[in-house]
Amino acid sequence: MKKAFKPLESVLVKPAGPDCNLGCKYCFYLEKSELYPETTMHRMSDRVLEELVKQMMEQSGQNVSFAWQGGEPTLMGLDFFKKAIHYEQLYGKGKVVGNGLQTNGILLDKEWAVFLKQYDFLVGLSIDGPQHVHDRYRLTQNEKPSWEKVMQSAGLLLKRDVAVNAMCCVTSYSADFAEEIYEFYKQTGFSWMQFIPIVETDKVNPRKAADFSVTPEQYGKFLIDIFDLWLSDFQDGQPSTNVRFIDSVFHTYVGLDAPECTFRKECGIYVTVEHNGDVYSCDFFVEPKWKLGNIMNDRLIDMLNSPKQTKFGQMKSQLPRKCRTCPWYKHCYGGCTKDRIKDPRDSAMPRFCKSTIMFMEHADPVFKELARQWKQQQEDISKGSVPGDSYNAFKDFTG
Repeated sequence: MKKAFKPLESVLVKPAGPDCNLGCKYCFYLEKSELYPETTMHRMSDRVLEELVKQMMEQSGQNVSFAWQGGEPTLMGLDFFKKAIHYEQLYGKGKVVGNGLQTNGILLDKEWAVFLKQYDFLVGLSIDGPQHVHDRYRLTQNEKPSWEKVMQSAGLLLKRDVAVNAMCCVTSYSADFAEEIYEFYKQTGFSWMQFIPIVETDKVNPRKAADFSVTPEQYGKFLIDIFDLWLSDFQDGQPSTNVRFIDSVFHTYVGLDAPECTFRKECGIYVTVEHNGDVYSCDFFVEPKWKLGNIMNDRLIDMLNSPKQTKFGQMKSQLPRKCRTCPWYKHCYGGCTKDRIKDPRDSAMPRFCKSTIMFMEHADPVFKELARQWKQQQEDISKGSVPGDSYNAFKDFTG
């Protein structure tokens, strides 16, 4: 069977490589500096930036998105991103271009906020919750707390009406404070939230997960608590907050592709570009085995559709029979591949299998009813009985 051709739609970029101005205890990317020992500072050159943007525009369709991550991408300075916008405008005439910036917020100021608003960046701000939660692991390199500075940056972004999501890393500590974290976000002004379960292999004892890793039981309960809080905040039959995990699960109930790759049957729908132009299968797999090439010598579209990237994508489906016969399989497809690898206890089973079962058994009746309503409303729209331009119900789920 001929493999399906994957269009080039998005790319994840690490312009400052693994460099960061924080030393978060659970960070998996700082150690990637070992791949580039020739220098202690890693910065994307103007030449590599231009080639990256040029290729994206020439090889993609009408819609293109750049996700700028790290390390900490703002270490590049604001002028770097102004150049990125310049090249996007130069090479992307007539295309719809989206930019996302994932940042710890330390370097943001008023000038950054004005720029991010002007060019409609979607900002993912890493803020784990109230101070005692955030400062548990998100410390400076000198092990000083970072919460107060991040809160200042949050205020700047929200005041300027920048599109911003709160990004929370769920650890063995923070998992016990679901309601406090959720309410903190709401009170701060965040209505869009993303919760990322943390699991890393222990550096001292590689036969177990690191102590800060959230357990399957903890994460399952955390998701249930967040779901109930999200549901209780419905207004006029619509969600008033957006939780990315819930959003993605809902997509699977109405026959749409989930926005998160962890909920898809295969991985490999985008590539990761390092500071020097090296291209990898995924930012969780920036390692020699999954290096696809370099944009200064190879084409992004070819690397995305290469045999190695195809093999990487199919690796996700290598699951035990127990998974493939599970009634919830079509809603999770085993989750993220890296979670199985980072948990040495049972690399064959998804780390958060129990979490998913707990959550789905709890939330399934609600999702089925919401899906029924959504499909009915879509049918009404198609028949013209509900004006399409006035239809807002569940718009958060469909983008």
